[in-house]
Amino acid sequence: MNSRDAGVLSLLSALWGGSFLFMRVAAPSLGPFVLIEVRVLLAGLALLAHALITGRLPPLGGRWRDYLVIGVTGAALPFVLISWAELRLSASLAATLNATTPLFGAVIAAIWMGERLTVRKMAGIGLGLCGVMVLAGLGPLPLTARTLLSMAASLLAAMSYGVAAVYTKVRVKTTEPRTLTLYTQLLAALVLFPFALFTLPAAWPSSTVIWSVLALALLCTAFANILYFHLISSVGPTKTLMVAYLVPVFGALWGAIFLGEAPSVSSGLGLVLIISSVAVVSTADRSRRGTLKPTGP
Repeated sequence: MNSRDAGVLSLLSALWGGSFLFMRVAAPSLGPFVLIEVRVLLAGLALLAHALITGRLPPLGGRWRDYLVIGVTGAALPFVLISWAELRLSASLAATLNATTPLFGAVIAAIWMGERLTVRKMAGIGLGLCGVMVLAGLGPLPLTARTLLSMAASLLAAMSYGVAAVYTKVRVKTTEPRTLTLYTQLLAALVLFPFALFTLPAAWPSSTVIWSVLALALLCTAFANILYFHLISSVGPTKTLMVAYLVPVFGALWGAIFLGEAPSVSSGLGLVLIISSVAVVSTADRSRRGTLKPTGP
């Protein structure tokens, strides 16, 4: 990987890590459904405009049902779950819990595709579970029912990303990634529209919230996906997977800088355990059939 691609990888990680910051800022004002409806709609329209400008608008074809499933499991559902969780959790904690996505992907691939859970993978999954338990039991938040539900929502979002990744590998493996992202974002917006319509906020959001939503949609979703596809074509999916290690680091960094989320020893330990578990499982995947593509938060 040359210095340019390393810079793109760092920028992508910073953007996806920043998505947790922007959701933490905007979710209390807009609510999860409205926030994510605006996010995926604006991102989908931006990607559509990019496709039209570059003359690369892909046909929808007969795969709309597959795009719909991936749009729900890879965007609408996990985005809403993370936004709801961040009404209680810090951005850094949500980003760290989301790093468990490859662990869920390994388990789902074993169940769905019959991929063998090797000793190395099992060890990595166990290490990740230890990290989650450290965050739950020793984290900065009091261990209330709401905290546990919020953490469960974050983990369910990570599992949903894992389902989307495996479904993509099974059903639409040969589909051009830009086509997949464009239509999954637009279909996710279609699914979320009625939920957003009935949960409109009572007051107009502040300028800070508006800028956070625009950054979330245009930078952390649309532009980030363009960077992601560039990396896949430039350095391959295996090296691109390094983003999974960097996103929670940037999530914690932005939370500390902009939201004053003080890092703790327990949070740092949980982060190290989860990132180490992802490294173990991802390395085991690479030694067999290649890794599942990471999904942007």
